[in-house]
Amino acid sequence: MTTLLKVLELLPWTDWAALLAFFVGWTGYAWFARDRSHTRPSVLASTNRVRRQWMLQTTYREVRVLDGVVIQNLSTSPSFFASTTILIIGGLLAVLSTSDKASELVREIPFAARTTVLIFELKLVLLMVIFVYAFFRFTWSMRQYTFGALMIAAAPEAKQFDAQGAEGEARRQAFAAKAGRVVGLAAETFNDGLRSYYLSFAAVGWFFSPLVFVLATAGVIYILYQREFGSEVLEALNS
Repeated sequence: MTTLLKVLELLPWTDWAALLAFFVGWTGYAWFARDRSHTRPSVLASTNRVRRQWMLQTTYREVRVLDGVVIQNLSTSPSFFASTTILIIGGLLAVLSTSDKASELVREIPFAARTTVLIFELKLVLLMVIFVYAFFRFTWSMRQYTFGALMIAAAPEAKQFDAQGAEGEARRQAFAAKAGRVVGLAAETFNDGLRSYYLSFAAVGWFFSPLVFVLATAGVIYILYQREFGSEVLEALNS
């Protein structure tokens, strides 16, 4: 109990409230977006249908070089972000090692909160946690795209599906569902990493004040909702 009280005393209650709002908003929106996609299609759910259709068309092609190229191109995005995230984490570690000077620099920024070095370091640690999480999601997305490429390479030839009649058609549909699900999971994992990047901008608001932190979190979540459930791309996909 004493240890808990000491931890709580590290930050004012307004900062703890802002942190709680940030993590509740992040996890709550992730759950909401996943649950809402069952009743109202999101961009991710709509593109997952396209991915299943893509895997179905793959079974009709004799030569699947195009599919391999597409998988490779898709995996370059998480690869790029994973590399970038490593650089960002390295930069944050460098700032953390010179937190005294960095804290003094932040104090000179207009409207920035005047805090102790310890609180400044905690804000940097929050950013590091966000980007470490993003790194793991991006690298896992890369591996999942690799699994999808393996499934395409291991798929039976089109004539083998055709030769088996109704059984072959059932196998074709089963393969399309399985491979589409794997590629879809890779896209969902990549989306988790991108969401972390968006929310890192909200975390920057904490350097100004807890109120800015909360408002930035709400603003980022609103932007995410609009892009996933109210964008023109979504209308085009479902038209």
